[in-house]
Amino acid sequence: MLFHTMVGSNDIERSKRFYDKVLATLGAGEGTRNIADSGHTRLIYNNGNGTNLIVSQPINDEPASVANGSTVAFSCDSPEQVKQLHDTAVAAGGTSIEAPPGRRETASLGTVVLAYFRDPDGNKMCGIHFPA
Repeated sequence: MLFHTMVGSNDIERSKRFYDKVLATLGAGEGTRNIADSGHTRLIYNNGNGTNLIVSQPINDEPASVANGSTVAFSCDSPEQVKQLHDTAVAAGGTSIEAPPGRRETASLGTVVLAYFRDPDGNKMCGIHFPA
């Protein structure tokens, strides 16, 4: 259903270094630079599954800010990949948030393996895996 999710960055070069490392754990290559008609730089990431993460300089020239209540969740193939995504993000300058990576029992989703982190601009991210 989704084509892309976009988050803002106040430092596109820092974001490129961060996301190139983090999203490599999910099979995505380096971010492709795209220059919007406005002249602002965007980074486009895709791991071949048809959806994209775009990291962009805000086109209105205001500082990028995080959306309260929003999370970008990356589907992972295993609990180990969830932890690898999280640990790579923290090593690359992100911040671990909420509970440590691991299994959680939820009323609505059942058992899931989750890890939450924030990117260097404060955008909330998550790795998620649904065990069989």
